[in-house]
Amino acid sequence: MDVLIYLIPAALALGLLGLAGFLWSLKAGQYDDLEGAKYRILEDDDLPDQKDGNGRGG
Repeated sequence: MDVLIYLIPAALALGLLGLAGFLWSLKAGQYDDLEGAKYRILEDDDLPDQKDGNGRGG
């Protein structure tokens, strides 16, 4: 039972650390754009370079 003297404060400290991290992420705007991520994967960012117009890039 003496181990509870160490486990309870450790659990409270980890909980407060997690809460602080969550509040920091809210303040930093991590959850502002929930709809944009599902459309961002559809954007074609890796188009090939077309230097000579025939698609070979040459």
